[in-house]
Amino acid sequence: MPKMKTSRSAAKRFKVTGTGKLKRSKAYKRHILTKKTRKNKRNLRKPAITDATNVKNMKKILPYL
Repeated sequence: MPKMKTSRSAAKRFKVTGTGKLKRSKAYKRHILTKKTRKNKRNLRKPAITDATNVKNMKKILPYL
């Protein structure tokens, strides 16, 4: 059985927490920031947990994470 390959693009975007959940960064923080409020931009800095519906697929493309 050959080794499984990790999706490199996903490996750069996701980290695993201590409890095994997947942590991701939020979208909408790249450009057009002038119309977004301070509070909104501050909340976009914080990491988010990947939704449970996507975890099965993420674990498949990140086998060694």
